[in-house]
Amino acid sequence: MNLPAEPTSAARREALLAWYDEHRRDLPWREPSPDPYRVWLSEVMLQQTRVETVRKRYREWLARFPSLEALAEADGDEVLKAWEGLGYYARARNLHRAVREVRDGYRGTVPDDPEAFRTLPGVGRYTAGAVMSIAFGRPEPVVDGNVRRVLARWNDDPAPSDRDLWEEAGEMVRAGGGRRPGALNQALMELGATVCTPRSPSCDACPVAATCAAFAAGTQEERPAKKRARSVPHHEIATALLLHEGSVLLRRRPEEGLLGGMWELPGVRLRESVDVRVALARGLAEEWGLEVLPGDELEPVSHAFTHLRVTYRPVCCGLAAENFQGDPDLVWCPVDEMDRFALPVAQRRMAALAGWSGR
Repeated sequence: MNLPAEPTSAARREALLAWYDEHRRDLPWREPSPDPYRVWLSEVMLQQTRVETVRKRYREWLARFPSLEALAEADGDEVLKAWEGLGYYARARNLHRAVREVRDGYRGTVPDDPEAFRTLPGVGRYTAGAVMSIAFGRPEPVVDGNVRRVLARWNDDPAPSDRDLWEEAGEMVRAGGGRRPGALNQALMELGATVCTPRSPSCDACPVAATCAAFAAGTQEERPAKKRARSVPHHEIATALLLHEGSVLLRRRPEEGLLGGMWELPGVRLRESVDVRVALARGLAEEWGLEVLPGDELEPVSHAFTHLRVTYRPVCCGLAAENFQGDPDLVWCPVDEMDRFALPVAQRRMAALAGWSGR
């Protein structure tokens, strides 16, 4: 076996920086003079979302909320509507809350202190490291899925600990006096995204292959080792496509939790093997005082969340009686105005099955 050259953090970082300067992708958030708000926005959007999707949505977002102040002044429903389709909506809610805290507590200026920045809603160690290094030039490390894979392969480690990963990333970003920390962190992530990929990595194009223990051992596709898949809960939701006098009934979800603050077609979770129509009618009556006349059941709609699979069982319903006057979380929306509301993807799919407007 050919042993890799003795690696040093300084040597690796210089090789990575040179490679990054030549091969980095042209992305709209990579600016010569990074704006902290824009860097922060891009990092939040890129969590759990593909770069090509974010590229388009990032520009659209800035056209609507061009500054931190503009986002802070926006209504919560407007923010969720603008985020529609990006998924993981807690990111949008937390970002909105955080920029309001910056507006009120830091006079609208993103704090350049890592500890202060990490106190803001939704800001964890990764986001803080990315924003601090890219926007403010602070030698703070980042570890995401791409960086984890790169470091695991460098060390031929099947199961690196979070502590070790953050320590090594920290040593590298501080090596050589901490020069260009934002570029170094982006180089690590770029290498994992474009060269050191999960499958069929392009080791011949890697600027640090000579110091990679997994490459020398031929184990690069086995590092890091795959984690054992955990069982994912599955819920069935009976959902009312309730149309009355040209309007559809929508329900706002609670602010906290899955899809918090978004709108949906009202439904009830099926907890036993019962007729969907019967369970839906009973649940709507008990929870909201709605008496409905269940009709045709439409094709089920399935959707996978991070830790949950849901099958929606949509049922076309008529209204017999209602008793929810004054409930702000239930509204009648004209069918042709549904696009005004922030509806998750699965809800729009059910609306489309019913022939209602929706993307």
